[in-house]
Amino acid sequence: MRALAAAALALAALLGPAAAMLEVHVASGSVFAVEGRPAVLPVWYTSRSQKKPYVTWLLHKPDADPFQILTYLDGVVKVEESDLKRRISFLYPVLSHNLSVLINGTQEHDSGQYMCTVNVADDSSSTGKNVGVINLTVLVPPAAPACRLQGSPAVGGNVTLSCASRKGKPLPSYQWQRAAPAAQVFFPPMQDRARGTLKLTNLSLDMSGVYVCAAENRAGSATCNVTLEVLSTPRLPAEEAGRAGGGGQRDQGRRRGSQKPGVGQKRRAGRRLPHQHPVLGAGRPPQARGPPRRLRRRLRRPGQRHRRLAGPPAPGSPPPPPAARRRRPGQDGCRGRHGAGAEPGRLPGVTPPPPEKPTPPLYFDFLGFFFFPSAF
Repeated sequence: MRALAAAALALAALLGPAAAMLEVHVASGSVFAVEGRPAVLPVWYTSRSQKKPYVTWLLHKPDADPFQILTYLDGVVKVEESDLKRRISFLYPVLSHNLSVLINGTQEHDSGQYMCTVNVADDSSSTGKNVGVINLTVLVPPAAPACRLQGSPAVGGNVTLSCASRKGKPLPSYQWQRAAPAAQVFFPPMQDRARGTLKLTNLSLDMSGVYVCAAENRAGSATCNVTLEVLSTPRLPAEEAGRAGGGGQRDQGRRRGSQKPGVGQKRRAGRRLPHQHPVLGAGRPPQARGPPRRLRRRLRRPGQRHRRLAGPPAPGSPPPPPAARRRRPGQDGCRGRHGAGAEPGRLPGVTPPPPEKPTPPLYFDFLGFFFFPSAF
């Protein structure tokens, strides 16, 4: 028994000074916080000294060197210039040996490795025992995802529903399900949870409904939905082109076709070519348009006799009578315009205009040219 008592005393003597040496403790080496919410980094120390400690908090990010964010020296707390200046503080009084810090309104870039170093004037520690390290990870909930439908939602067709969130840490996973009243949950390979796609094949009318996609990670979740309306007949290509962004060209074509013709267009529309004439052009090709323009003046018109070229007079025949010359008013003994030679029924001093010759239709010339070619 004496031997056992002596051994216990020796063990107490050895453990006593070691237990009183300076040492920093952490409750957990990894702390997770949701963006926008507060985070607590739990740290405390033990020491045999009663003097005030010298405390330094540093932040080490992967892309930068460690820098001070918070210190305690000679009873004074100092917050260093950084993004955390207005959001970080000691959670308890430092003399209580609890050196935990509180970070309010955490942001994604607050993630990193936080190191707490403690030094006491009349106390020492073994190498590395006076430093506590905590890794802070700020999680970001998924942003509201966007749901899309690709494909032709007709009976027998195939469509793909896609869902994507532009923000989230860690990367969100996606889960598709069909809303009530016909609730349904989907599984791989129909659904790809990493990419957020859902493939529906061989569509039927009873597959119409509302499909909901949920993007979720450790920080939270967000949803979106898309309505699938399965048609009994597929859409026409023109309708598909309009849905894809070609509606403007189609409307422009309609407007172009509904424009009224101008004056020049009306005139060209009412003009007929000779081969289009209802009488002369019936059954005739475009090249049979009648005689050239230079021969039309030589065609015989109704009421006129064709003048043949006379040969030399026969021997002994009397000379031809002189051609009657057209007399003007006031000749043959008349006394001019105001004389007595004025014709009856005509006002004195007024010369009547020459009579206008009626212009026969052009198709009479064409008929005469084709049916009586010897007369021309």
